[in-house]
Amino acid sequence: MSFQSPAYLFLLLLLIPIIGWYIYEMRKADASLQVSSTDTLRRQPRTLRLYLLHIPFALRSIAIILLSIALARPQLTNSWKSESTEGIDIMMALDISGTMQAEDLRPNRLEAAKNVASEFILSRPNDNIGLVVFAGESFCQCPLTTDHAVLINLFRSVKFGMIDDGTAIGLGLANAVNRMKDSQTKSKVIILLTDGSNNRGDIDPQTAAEIAKTFGIRVYAVGVGSYGKARVPVQTPVGIQYMTMDSEFDEGTLRNIAHTTGGEYFRATDNKSLQQIYEQIDQMEKTKIRVREYSKRTENFMPFLLAALCCLLLEILLRYFALRTISN
Repeated sequence: MSFQSPAYLFLLLLLIPIIGWYIYEMRKADASLQVSSTDTLRRQPRTLRLYLLHIPFALRSIAIILLSIALARPQLTNSWKSESTEGIDIMMALDISGTMQAEDLRPNRLEAAKNVASEFILSRPNDNIGLVVFAGESFCQCPLTTDHAVLINLFRSVKFGMIDDGTAIGLGLANAVNRMKDSQTKSKVIILLTDGSNNRGDIDPQTAAEIAKTFGIRVYAVGVGSYGKARVPVQTPVGIQYMTMDSEFDEGTLRNIAHTTGGEYFRATDNKSLQQIYEQIDQMEKTKIRVREYSKRTENFMPFLLAALCCLLLEILLRYFALRTISN
């Protein structure tokens, strides 16, 4: 049950001063009589009139409660809702080569990519999401799963040096395709994030893109890196030293991969633009939800109004007939 005008329920607060006034009047109306002994009075049976003495006030209080509820317009709601969701498969292919340590994104490219991707995963509760990492080689860090808590923990454990350095874009993309090719889901997507040019692996990136197209997989390619120079930490015998490198990579290849598979190419030059890219992908790959909803509201104030009128009528009958008093 719901109320169309719930503000009228505040009228119930009127009962507080009304009850206080009634108690005060009853005490003031008590008469006193001096007698030598009350034993005889105690043995007298209580009359029906005495039992009914407070009934009229109780009926009036109940009538006020019922009228307040009626004014608030209680409504009965009959509704049903059926919802069916269809998640999609998303495989994230993440570059973890040495150049992803560049600090043009904060704290560096890899950590920025991990943080934004984790938020993206949490925003897609109905999807199967997995993770492939690549550098000079590639392996699956997490297969497609709906257990996103496990996926995020595995995501956070990704770090530099897990595999040989290099940039095997084609191998990483082919590995992601291999993990999705047998899926029966209607919509399959790979988010490929890298900051380099393909220089390792036995599979050409364009060949991997053609394979993805064959299996109906769209690839959203994300190139990471600002324009100009970027600082990269390098481990040396005397500790970590910083070197400056040109922030350039093979954008043409990434564009071709996206175009071949029906996806899009994006360039992330800072943390904000990287987050906006994931937001765009999130909007383009919305989970399909079919909802059928029915709702019917029925006014239900009449029973409360009739009950209030009955209480008032019964109070009048008791007060002016059964409990009638004669005053001078």
